[in-house]
Amino acid sequence: MEKVTRPQDATKDPAPGLPTRDKPWVMRTYSGHSTAKASNALYRTNLARGQTGLSIAFDLPTQIGYDPDAPEAAGEVGKVGVPVAHLGHMAQLMDQIPVESMNTSMTINATAAWLLGLYIANAEERGVDPKVLSGTTQNDIVKEYLSRGTFIFPPIPSRRLTVDTIAYTVRHVPKWNPINVCSYHLQEAGATPHQEVAYALATAIGILDAVRESGQVPEDEFSSVVGRISFFVNAGVRFVEETCKMRAFTALWERICTERYGVTDPKLLRMRYGVQVNSLGLTEAQPENNVPRIVLEALGVTLSKRARARALQLPAWNEALGLPRPWDQQWSLRIQQILAFESDLLEYGDIFDGSVVIEKKTNEVAEASWSELEEVLAMGGAFESIDELKSRLVGSQADRVRRIETGDLQVVGVNCFTETADSPLAAQSAAGRDAEGEAGGSILKVDPAVESEMRADVAAWRSQRDARAVTEALAELKRAAEGTDNVMPATIALAHAGGTTGEWAGVLREVFGEYRAPTGVAGGVGHRGTELGGVLARSKALADHAGGPPKLLVAKPGLDGHSNGAEQIAVAARDAGFEVIYQGIRLSPAEIAAAARDEDVDVVGISILSGSHLELVPDVVDRLRAFGLDIPVVVGGIIPPEDAEILIGKGVARVYTPKDFEIGRIMDDLAELAEKHRAALTG
Repeated sequence: MEKVTRPQDATKDPAPGLPTRDKPWVMRTYSGHSTAKASNALYRTNLARGQTGLSIAFDLPTQIGYDPDAPEAAGEVGKVGVPVAHLGHMAQLMDQIPVESMNTSMTINATAAWLLGLYIANAEERGVDPKVLSGTTQNDIVKEYLSRGTFIFPPIPSRRLTVDTIAYTVRHVPKWNPINVCSYHLQEAGATPHQEVAYALATAIGILDAVRESGQVPEDEFSSVVGRISFFVNAGVRFVEETCKMRAFTALWERICTERYGVTDPKLLRMRYGVQVNSLGLTEAQPENNVPRIVLEALGVTLSKRARARALQLPAWNEALGLPRPWDQQWSLRIQQILAFESDLLEYGDIFDGSVVIEKKTNEVAEASWSELEEVLAMGGAFESIDELKSRLVGSQADRVRRIETGDLQVVGVNCFTETADSPLAAQSAAGRDAEGEAGGSILKVDPAVESEMRADVAAWRSQRDARAVTEALAELKRAAEGTDNVMPATIALAHAGGTTGEWAGVLREVFGEYRAPTGVAGGVGHRGTELGGVLARSKALADHAGGPPKLLVAKPGLDGHSNGAEQIAVAARDAGFEVIYQGIRLSPAEIAAAARDEDVDVVGISILSGSHLELVPDVVDRLRAFGLDIPVVVGGIIPPEDAEILIGKGVARVYTPKDFEIGRIMDDLAELAEKHRAALTG
């Protein structure tokens, strides 16, 4: 693998007589897995294939502030991203990549200050002035409380960390975007277009107001803070509506910047946003259909020049099946390149200017978004309204799921046009090894040995560093966190001293405490009374004749925070007459088994999307059996067929994957399992 000298740029001056073309957006693929060395090789391969920026995916322990050898990290290391526990890992991750000219996006939130500190420290060790670094830390904690789940600290301390990061970078890393207000996961959690816009704008306002109130930035420099705010949005398959959403989004952001913050510089008023197109709509059934979906979604954020994305990353066709391979990511990159370099998209002004239809729909979205925003601000703002916003999103998602079930919302290959020939694509992807020697199969699987390798790595790192320097740096970080000093200088110093992700987060856990986010289930309304009539009758019969309604424990083990599926099952089960126990995310197998015992449940339902199902689910089953409980366990998530067979063999009663969209049928299965469990108890 050759050293990457600069991002490849396929833009060329047009030949005489041909139209000029706008510069294309930054092209990324969201990636990272196993180890920093393996991810570095993947990044350099993607850059050589024409990618023009990096988008780093971190594993769950890194996102939630644990080292690979922490008990909480068991089964999760390297699964959904790259583990980065110390400065050595950051150096490996960016090896032979020119950080001085690379645009690097890091999808990191609760530990954003720390990962940025490692990135800055690595640049300094390489002799690169942090003032030239460009890129983005996502750093939007509100959407973690509402949808994605990788939070650590309560809202107000979390906001303080974001404020400190912004105030520091504006002065010392001026090309860096210190926050990427992220509406992407709001749409994944069920947000309507106007909810997505409103909640993102409310988050931006909450952050900017807090920066101004902190006094860390003089008033005459505040416009530059506003200008560094960027957004990360979603684009669904309804690409006309998505185009109008983005035109409304940009107009409302300019209005807020002008009216609320007094910004006048046109460059600072511009809404800068990146996009990951919709993963919620990717299907396990007929996954080849995901390719045209991805193309259409890309159009929604590129067609309108006035509201065009500044950076774009596309999911792979098989992400509903598991972790994509490098070839799958290359295919998604080629979609962007064909759109930018083969089509004539970049040769024109805004093709929608003057369209009566587009203008009308844009105004509708803008008015609805502004109204919703005013409601949130009246409740105190985004940080003060977490419970209410979460409840609204769960309700919106419940309505979406119900419409798919009833066929009101058509999904090709799922609830309509389900007849299909055998896919040669699937057959080819499952055969042998490809030209680059990658293991066969339609998804990439992380070697289980990675976890033990990373545990040994972090132990060796600790043994070789200057322990006294680390202790002093940790004490300085704690002092800053307990007071009002900006935490970034102490964070960067800890990175240089050899501190680890778990140590940084551990100190702040001591100072700030930890947070349990609301589930939103209590306010969610599934509206399935009629559709679940049969299940309701079975539940009532159990309640009348067998000691009360059936009891379902909905559980999220490990560090996986994607709780949308679990919440929808909880809402539907309540509509179906079950008594539902749902305690939120990040429960250990021991806690799940104990809750099942103490609550005397009839069925345990486990939701898991992080790829750690083979480690965590059997642990729950074994612990239940150790208690002498023969409670049926069902599992839902992105689980390959071969893994489903293993789980069934280890005692799991049912396995559901994204193709199992009929929640009514799932509820019927759960009722049947509850009936059998009650019958077994009564002899």
